[in-house]
Amino acid sequence: MVIVTGLSGAGKTQALRHLEDMGYFCVDNLPPTLIPKFAELCAQTNRGISNMALVVDIRGGEFFQALSEVLEQLKQYGIKYEILYLEASDDVLVRRYKESRRRHPLDTHGEVLPNIHEERMLLAEIRGQADKIIDTSNLKSQELKDKLIDLFSSETASSQLLISVISFGFKYGIPLDSDLVIDVRFLPNPFYDPAMRPLSGNEPVVRDFVFNSPVTIEFMEKFTDLVEFLIPRYIDEGKTTLMIAIGCTGGMHRSVALANRLGEILQNKEYRVAVIHRDINRVS
Repeated sequence: MVIVTGLSGAGKTQALRHLEDMGYFCVDNLPPTLIPKFAELCAQTNRGISNMALVVDIRGGEFFQALSEVLEQLKQYGIKYEILYLEASDDVLVRRYKESRRRHPLDTHGEVLPNIHEERMLLAEIRGQADKIIDTSNLKSQELKDKLIDLFSSETASSQLLISVISFGFKYGIPLDSDLVIDVRFLPNPFYDPAMRPLSGNEPVVRDFVFNSPVTIEFMEKFTDLVEFLIPRYIDEGKTTLMIAIGCTGGMHRSVALANRLGEILQNKEYRVAVIHRDINRVS
């Protein structure tokens, strides 16, 4: 369990989103007194949720004062937790509040800076108990995510990205959520061979027909180079999903064979890959 707390405006919401992308079950603004019960419920689910992230902060009002007592309960119950405390400099927090035009949770008079000072004092005790402290004053969202991956993820950055390779037929439309769309209708078409027409690109005879062409071999090399060049750049930009759509006329032969091959190549390079054949069972 990661308990995310800290100053209002320091980036707790962003941190929670990044932790969710990392596979954590996340809840924002949970009253501390409910934390033990919440952990118990997660342990009893069929999923066996083991990674949880909770934002607990000054918005809880009177409930927040019970946090120290709840932390002692967690220790007694044998529930492992870490406290992540986010903070930022006064001038950065003031600027963020001015830009967002949101009220500070402690605001009663319209001045932001006194509220920030008061919040620092109220959070001094929990800050002293924190296992990790991150100053977000000069951090961009992706830099914060990188820090969280280093601190709380056992996976590499590449394994954070889920790559979907989908074959499709142009006659049925392009997948709307594609990031990359590749048209392979220029490759030799097994459709015109009566023996292969009812088969799909999953069949060895169809796959071999497609890849026996020198054009296919050369294209696959160039296409793979492009994909391998792009993936690290997408990861650097913080993408967590990437859909590569490969299309032929009907989505049954050429696109299926190439999607399978690309999926194998990426899996061998230890990327998380799902291969989907959208139109393989459609009837023309």
